[in-house]
Amino acid sequence: MADITQNTTTPARIEHIARYVGQAVTLQGWLQLKTGKGKLQFLRVRDGTGVVQAVVFRGNVSEEDFEAAKRMPLESSLIIMGTVKADPRAPGIPGGFELDVTGLTVVQESGEFPIAPKEHGVEFLMDNRHLWLRSNRQWAIIRVRATIVKAMRDWLDDNGFTLVDTPILTPSAAEGTTTLFKTDFHGEDAYLAQTGQLYNEANIFAVGKTYCFGPTFRAEKSKTRRHLQEFWMVEPEIAFCKLEQLLEIEEQYISYIVQTTLRERAAELKLLERDTSALEKVIAPFPRISYDAAVEMINAAAAKGVTVPPNDEPLPAIEWGGDFGAPHETFVASQFDRPVFVHHYPSAVKAFYMEPEPGRPKVCRSSDLLAPEGYGEIIGGSERMSDPDVLLAAIDRHGLPRDAYEWYVDLRRYGSVPHSGFGLGVERTVAWICGLDHIRETIAFPRMLNRLRP
Repeated sequence: MADITQNTTTPARIEHIARYVGQAVTLQGWLQLKTGKGKLQFLRVRDGTGVVQAVVFRGNVSEEDFEAAKRMPLESSLIIMGTVKADPRAPGIPGGFELDVTGLTVVQESGEFPIAPKEHGVEFLMDNRHLWLRSNRQWAIIRVRATIVKAMRDWLDDNGFTLVDTPILTPSAAEGTTTLFKTDFHGEDAYLAQTGQLYNEANIFAVGKTYCFGPTFRAEKSKTRRHLQEFWMVEPEIAFCKLEQLLEIEEQYISYIVQTTLRERAAELKLLERDTSALEKVIAPFPRISYDAAVEMINAAAAKGVTVPPNDEPLPAIEWGGDFGAPHETFVASQFDRPVFVHHYPSAVKAFYMEPEPGRPKVCRSSDLLAPEGYGEIIGGSERMSDPDVLLAAIDRHGLPRDAYEWYVDLRRYGSVPHSGFGLGVERTVAWICGLDHIRETIAFPRMLNRLRP
C-alpha cells in the first residue's frame, strides 16, 4: 500500500468540481471503470460525493504513472492530480467535467472485484451487500436517505420539537408482544422496542413537543416488499393537540421532506430514473377520507372487478371493521394525486391507547397517511387516550398486565391533556421518494426474515 502521508494538498470533492474549472486539483477515490487505447487511459473515478472521468495521456504523465493507470484493477484506491476541464460530453456525476491527469498514486491495487459490470441476481448482490453499496444506484439511495433524515430532523428542530432518546430495551410492548423480539434482561423478560411512543408521551409533560428517532424492531414473519425486521422511525408527540391539528402537522412535515429532497438530490433521483412529477405535487393540504368512505370506495370498485398493481390482481372487498391490506391501500391512494389521510379507523384494528371518537365507541381518533404510487402507509398516528379510567379499561380489554403499564396510566393522573402523535417509517419513505420496488435497498444493511448477514 502506498504511503500517502507526503500528500499535503487538500483534496477537492467531485460534487464541487464545477468550482475548479481551469484549476489544478487533487482527488482521492476509487477506480470505478476503465477503458483505454494506445496513449490514452480513461479512468472513471468516484470519491463518495460523485464520479468523474480522468483522462491519462501518456505524454502528460511519467511512464511509471501511465503503466500504473493501465495495470490497476477496478476498485483500486488512488490519488490523482490534474486540471479540471469542462466538456459537455464527459460522463460522470455530475457530468460535463473531466480531469486532465498530470500524476497519480495507486494507494492499493484491488483484488478481482466480485461484482462485475454486468447483471447479477438479487441474492448474490445481497450476499455481497458490503460491496454492492459502491454501485452508483446504491450510492444515490444512500445520499437521498441521508437528506430525507436530515430534513425530518431539521423541520422538527425548527418547529419547537425537542429530541429525547427513548429506550430500545423495554419491559412491555406498545401493541402486544406477539411480534416482538424477546431477550433476557438479567433474568427478566425484555423486548426490543417496536416504538418509543409510550415514553414520548411521558416526555411531552416535560418539554411540550418532542420526538425520538432511532431503530425499531418487529419480529413478524413477513416477506413482503414493505417489511423489515429492523427499521428506523421518527416519532413526534405533541401536548395540547387534537387529531385535526395533528393532520395539519403531518402534511406540513411530509411536504417539507419531499420538496427539500427534490431540491437537494435532483442528480441522485435522476440517476435512479425517478419520475419526480408525482413528487412535485406533494404540497399541503392533503385530501382526507374517512375509513367508512374508503370501505365504500373499495367495495364499489371490487364489485366492478377493478385490479390493482403491481400484479394486476382483483381488488378484494372488505367488511367494515377489517384492516386494510396492501391492495386496499394501493387502490385508495391511486384515487388522489398526492398522499391521502384515511382517518377514524375501527378501534379493533388499532392500538389500545387510541382515543375513542365521542358517540362512536367502536371507532378511534386515528389516521394513516397513504403514499401514492402503491407505497402504502408511511405514517400512522392518532390522538391518545387522556382519561386514566378509559385507558385502564382498554388495557383490561386487550388482556394486558396492569402492572406493566401503571407508569403509563400515571401520565393521565397528573395534569393530563389531549395529546397526539405519529410514527413515520424512514425506509418506506425512502422507497417512495426514490421509487424503489423493494424496501431492502433503502437501508445499508437490511435485516429481513431470511437475512442477518452481512
